[in-house]
Amino acid sequence: MKTRDRVLHTSLALFNEEGEEQTTTLDIANEMGISPGNLYYHFRGKDEIIAELYHQYHTALATTLRAPVEQPLSAGPGNVERNWYYLYVVLEEMYQYRFLYHNLDNILQRYPDIRGQFRRLVQLKRASLDAICQTLLQQSILETGEQQLPGLVENMTLSLTFWLSYDQLLHGHRDPALTIHQGVLQLLAMIAPYLGDDQRAFYRDCEAIYASMLASGG
Repeated sequence: MKTRDRVLHTSLALFNEEGEEQTTTLDIANEMGISPGNLYYHFRGKDEIIAELYHQYHTALATTLRAPVEQPLSAGPGNVERNWYYLYVVLEEMYQYRFLYHNLDNILQRYPDIRGQFRRLVQLKRASLDAICQTLLQQSILETGEQQLPGLVENMTLSLTFWLSYDQLLHGHRDPALTIHQGVLQLLAMIAPYLGDDQRAFYRDCEAIYASMLASGG
């Protein structure tokens, strides 16, 4: 791995575990076993590291979020299950860069260039969730009226955007699988009242799996 890539890899790990605000470029250099000057050759300060990490995150997540908008799922059995897996992937990608969400307001204040990009990412999340709900509605999987969808999508977007921050505040560091699985469950819980019996059974299965994970300690 090239030194520049190692800097990004190490920075991401430290930001996620120790917190971005608490981590200095000296901490990163020490963790890597290189001189601060060597790090400075690749990144002239932590702001450049943050900018590059955010660019990586934004590019990857935006591609994933566009999928339901550009290519909605065709009608067929198991669409709730397929969307469950999709949302799991979204939260996995978010979790890889969880430091952004653990200190979101502070980061957006200190790095204004990221603020506008992050706003566009939230808009993409909303568009993705709207596309999922519209597709489920058109396929008669969701039993609700068109007029109820905007509020439902808004609440789902809110939950998805701030789930990692909420989970960190409530549980601190815990098994990532628990964090991600419960995050998807929270999203499904919002549409569960509008599902038919067969689809609601899948939601109950997901609840049972999460309960089993908790009982076994993750």
